Amino acid sequence: MKNFIVIKETFTCLKCGKKNPLLEGTCRNHCMKCLYSQHLDENTPGDRLSNCHGLMEPISLDQTGKKGYKIFHKCLECGKILPNKAAPDDDFNELIELSKKNYL
Repeated sequence: MKNFIVIKETFTCLKCGKKNPLLEGTCRNHCMKCLYSQHLDENTPGDRLSNCHGLMEPISLDQTGKKGYKIFHKCLECGKILPNKAAPDDDFNELIELSKKNYL
């Protein structure tokens, strides 16, 4: 099992400007409204080791059994693809639209 660091931070989305709160016990790494992210992690969620910092587009949604849904993001700067766990307060309509994409 991979280790990850829970980052307790809120942020304003670089794509849509939505202020994103942090739910108790969660690690927010993408916008709850538009699902975009920023390329901060390199290998493990929460490691904050990336030097890229590019905007990451949500490209795919995958259901992974007991672990729930994962959003796959692709960096618009370097092309790296990283998975992120969907959050309970993510915009449901955006998740539905993302599930229609078949990028991967």
